Amino acid sequence: MASEGILLGMGNPLLDISAVVDEPFLEKYDIKLNNAILAEEKHVPMYDELAAKDNVEYIAGGATQNSIRVAQWMLQTPGATSFIGCIGKDKYGEEMTKNSKLAGLNVHYYEDETAATGTCAVCVVGGERSLIANLAAANCYKSEHLQKPENWALVEKAKYYYIAGFFLTVSPDSIQLVAEHAAKNNKVFCHNLSAPFICEFFKGVQENVLPYVDYLFGNESEARTFSKVHGWETEDVEKIALKISELPKVSGRKRIAVISQGADPVVVATDGKVTTYPVIPLPKEKLVDTNGAGDAFVGGFLSQLVLEKPIEECVKAGCYAANVIIQRSGCTYPEKPSFE
Repeated sequence: MASEGILLGMGNPLLDISAVVDEPFLEKYDIKLNNAILAEEKHVPMYDELAAKDNVEYIAGGATQNSIRVAQWMLQTPGATSFIGCIGKDKYGEEMTKNSKLAGLNVHYYEDETAATGTCAVCVVGGERSLIANLAAANCYKSEHLQKPENWALVEKAKYYYIAGFFLTVSPDSIQLVAEHAAKNNKVFCHNLSAPFICEFFKGVQENVLPYVDYLFGNESEARTFSKVHGWETEDVEKIALKISELPKVSGRKRIAVISQGADPVVVATDGKVTTYPVIPLPKEKLVDTNGAGDAFVGGFLSQLVLEKPIEECVKAGCYAANVIIQRSGCTYPEKPSFE
């Protein structure tokens, strides 16, 4: 069984506002499918338009929080996971806190008095999704909150950490504090490329964190963007994963790069070797939406990693969790997992 507080996540807690839309809606707001971006002025009216749709759903989200929720669900040990992030003092924030506690997470939210709880528009067309995040309060997280004794105690207690790349835009100094603690205490630090725009526009802060990363997750489009930004001149995901695994590292532990590719095999690279693992095939008619698929993969993977299972088991659990989530709306799951 997983010990209490073994896994700590830190990131942007967002309430997903999810609805099925059509192509003209995407064109109206200049949105590409299978992408994740930060909201601009032109996207502001979109949130009300989504909220007015008959099929709209509100789901506690945010990439890192999704992964931690899925890991918690897979582990089935109350309080095995903790999460830190910033919400507003409003009804969405209350809803988020309630949801997360019900899911078994030990949440230590910083409540911002001035900003609203962050939201993420999830536009679904034909099962594929596009994400537009309005960070709002999530963007207000401060490392002073992390350093308070009751919150830093979560860092001390954990042996595994997961922070997605999205948090690089919010509080790189908080990430650095956790990364340095992990390296100094021989703990495991996991990170995610998260989105092409992170690799392109936050390259500097990303490069500061990478030397501390033991497990780096990403998908094929993020990996290819990372390669382009670093001038590697290859689109071959296996080669890119290998190059990522060989980037300079602070601790002696070899980095493992894990790149998912939708329905194609998962690529795992470490120590000069690449291994691919098939995903669980799913007929198109069973696909509900891909929102949270990557987050769920990471959550499933982490659930076995903290139990010190071999990589093959971790990938298998990741594929299982992703397979469950894409057959449901948003990053949701049944009461109990049936993973073996």
